[in-house]
Amino acid sequence: MKKVKIFVTLRESILDPQGSAVQGSLAKMGYGEVEELRIGKYLELTISDSARDIDTLVKEMCEKVLTNVVIEDYRYEVEEAN
Repeated sequence: MKKVKIFVTLRESILDPQGSAVQGSLAKMGYGEVEELRIGKYLELTISDSARDIDTLVKEMCEKVLTNVVIEDYRYEVEEAN
């Protein structure tokens, strides 16, 4: 079995109003040192062993279902599941 950790972020060219709102709140709370904040998603999948290539499988899932490839980038890590 494999554990896959997927990190999804908005592309740099896409505005992040949620991140801006949280950054503004942090500034009001006295955390003015934060110059930029962007919000993303974290997904964790456990995938059973298969004859299919794990990288191909994860890329297909990300590009078809788990991310919006028009506005989001993703990266992932694969490790052995306990």
